[in-house]
Amino acid sequence: MKVTRAALPFLPLCQRLLPGRLAGVSLALLKATALEVAILAGHLLLYPSGITQERRSPLPALPAPENGAAQLPTEAKPPVVLLHGFIDNRSVFVLLRRSLAQHGRQQIESLNYSPLTCDIRTAAELLGRHIEGICERTGSERVDVVGHSLGGLIARYYVQRLGGDSRVRTLVTLGTPHSGTRVAPLANAHPIVRQMRPGSEVLEELTQPAPGCRTHFVSFWSDLDHVMDPLEAACIDHEDLMAQNVRVSGIGHLALPVHPAVATGIRQVLDTARAGEETADRASGLTVA
Repeated sequence: MKVTRAALPFLPLCQRLLPGRLAGVSLALLKATALEVAILAGHLLLYPSGITQERRSPLPALPAPENGAAQLPTEAKPPVVLLHGFIDNRSVFVLLRRSLAQHGRQQIESLNYSPLTCDIRTAAELLGRHIEGICERTGSERVDVVGHSLGGLIARYYVQRLGGDSRVRTLVTLGTPHSGTRVAPLANAHPIVRQMRPGSEVLEELTQPAPGCRTHFVSFWSDLDHVMDPLEAACIDHEDLMAQNVRVSGIGHLALPVHPAVATGIRQVLDTARAGEETADRASGLTVA
């Protein structure tokens, strides 16, 4: 087991600026901010379409073995489960879902959990029931999960604390506060926000030993993520986990689940993952600016 890390720890942005690079970094911030605003506007338009749970599309026919039980062909790709972030819904994954489908993923499902959800543990139990249903319907023994922000933390809790490593082959997180974020202190009125703070009971549970965990973890984190304070909060650092942190340069928090370059990185991770093997080192990062 190992954790593959990018160049960490990082100093705060203002301390990392060199005089000769100030203009370039400021321009990158302006570009990332403009992109975040555009994505937010587009997402607000799409948001109503994702409020209800999605309809399950017909699954491709599977060959029946001699005993009559439907099973997933060994060459087939596992189903992908998409899990949105805080006060969001499945509409955030419209572009990522299309990208995955265009590259051979025939079974893609999103899970909406209620915006009134007040406990990560409860949401993780719901995710577990959802994944069990997918496995039963598809004949697949395992799935891949992609979680944005809070969604990644919910999926990680399911894997580490509820035995979900038996069902989740690869967990990809996008801008997830694995060690907690201090941003927006006024939001502490919401219980689930308090669970995403450094030192919360939930996050302390995730630091406990997880020997033999079978899931691969891949965390995409951005050096311009305004929701992560500190920035490295979105990296996974656990000695028992097969984990890889992929640094994304040039985009913010909202862009992670919609940017085409990140989608390409996610597809590569899912297509190259193998049970029982460590993922390749991508400490060089991903530049999308």
